[in-house]
Amino acid sequence: MAKLLYSATMSLDGFIAGPGGDMSWLTEYLGTPNPTAERLPAQIGALLVGNRTFGGDDPNKGTEKEGAFGGQYQGPVIVLTHRPPAEPVEGVTFASDLQTAVAEAKAAAGDRYVNILGADVARQCVEAGVLDEVLVFIAPVFLGDGVRLFDNPGGGRVRLEPLAGESAHWYRVVK
Repeated sequence: MAKLLYSATMSLDGFIAGPGGDMSWLTEYLGTPNPTAERLPAQIGALLVGNRTFGGDDPNKGTEKEGAFGGQYQGPVIVLTHRPPAEPVEGVTFASDLQTAVAEAKAAAGDRYVNILGADVARQCVEAGVLDEVLVFIAPVFLGDGVRLFDNPGGGRVRLEPLAGESAHWYRVVK
């Protein structure tokens, strides 16, 4: 059964995107050897993406590495949105509620991960109690402002425990 994994590269001060969703800061940190990042795309069976992330900035835009995971991911994409486009998008399914989006993503992923892209979708998954794991890559930069890795003002504490055998910041959500 598929697990829900929230993975992101974060600045040292806690941002996954700059102001306005800017991802250009990430370009200089991509492509550095990282065994965990290199094996991750093969473990992903589907992406669950927020609408802002889906329509947002790609640090590899216009290059052969454009797309999720430097263009390495080619598979089902489920976008959680209340405003799906009028025209279908090839390879993309749009869902208007979290429960439907998660069910469709898990069915598409099979026994591999559903990888969550988007801080708001990750927050919603935490609130619904369906997030299983979190993987964070840390870039050596302070952005100062932007989209936080996890932002839930007034929310409760979420306990995480390191996954055995992982040297990266890969955690299981304690439920």
